[in-house]
Amino acid sequence: MAFKRIFGLVMDSVGAGAAPDSGKYGDQGADTLGHVGQFYEGNLQLPNLARLGLSNLHGTPIMGVPANPDPHAYYGKMQEISAGKDSMDGHWEMMGLPVTKALSTFPNGFPQDLLDKLEAFSGRKIIGNRPESGTKIIAELGEQQMQTGDLIVYTSGDSVIQIAAHEDVIPLAELYKICDYARSLVNGPEYLVGRIIARPYVGPDAQHFTRTANRRDFTLEPTGETDLDRLQSAGVHVVGVGKINDIFSGHGIDEGYHNESNMDGMDHVDHVMAEDFEGFCFINLVDFDAMYGHRRNPQGFGQALMDFDRRLGTVLANLRDDDLLLITADHGNDPTYTGSDHTRELVPLLAYSPSFKQGGSLGIRSPFADFGATVLDNFNVAGNGQGHSFLADLN
Repeated sequence: MAFKRIFGLVMDSVGAGAAPDSGKYGDQGADTLGHVGQFYEGNLQLPNLARLGLSNLHGTPIMGVPANPDPHAYYGKMQEISAGKDSMDGHWEMMGLPVTKALSTFPNGFPQDLLDKLEAFSGRKIIGNRPESGTKIIAELGEQQMQTGDLIVYTSGDSVIQIAAHEDVIPLAELYKICDYARSLVNGPEYLVGRIIARPYVGPDAQHFTRTANRRDFTLEPTGETDLDRLQSAGVHVVGVGKINDIFSGHGIDEGYHNESNMDGMDHVDHVMAEDFEGFCFINLVDFDAMYGHRRNPQGFGQALMDFDRRLGTVLANLRDDDLLLITADHGNDPTYTGSDHTRELVPLLAYSPSFKQGGSLGIRSPFADFGATVLDNFNVAGNGQGHSFLADLN
């Protein structure tokens, strides 16, 4: 074992340029980091990520984030092989379980038989039923939902069913029960859906509706063993922070923390770092995606990156010599791009430990499973052949 603890931090949706197969997804030219930097016209201040080598991995330096001639970390990119560009696909692939079969999507809304079953189970009428931005459809239909008790059901370009309701109208326990039932309807073979998302919101009217941190993802059960399962079976302690527990349906996780926000998630990271344990802490920070990427808000996205960078300084200061920090992303979500969906991009890869004598390039790693293979290699746990460890390249 080279490192006692590994912290794997996923900046949800922080892509690093269009993937070679981006054209297949209609995402040519997408570049989350590059375009956020351009939006800020050189005022995107990410000193900690810059020291690690963020602009080095990007190829063309991100405006405001200079390339580092002596990077503190090993840097590179990862390329996905899974059939989708959703959080579930990205995280599963990182943990040795690429999604090889495209999941069901609903570009024209959901089939009537599914809607009929949901209405019969819930006793509530369904409104919406189309691909749409969550904030837009809640602003449009939220007041009606408050008056009637209907369910706002919508989707996106991903394999997802989203069900929104005002917390004062439909209690969280009821909304979660409805979403759990919806999950039971789309586990195959006719419909195979990646995630059911409960989207509660609050506020008195359309001008003041806000989605709350009580979001919950009901994810498809992993279709096979993941690297988290392998670590847990080998006695390695596994901690999940943020929506990691939802993405893996609790499998392979010993200790879990729900995030209210990115900064709350970083509080949990600080807490776990202060603990004395040997194992793997897998972290997801979703605000980049949910709050700014889907809403096509580059200003908010950039501010979230700067807020994260400041908190990253604390993490770097608290790392021990036998700790390893791996920073990556699960997909892109370019806030300057068309539409409101994820973008098929390469993702950043940064590997840092205070014990490193130098940094350097890791190149482009594919599949994402190289990430999990490296974690397994560190803890001397056998994998399934997916991915290639880069542990030996870190020194």
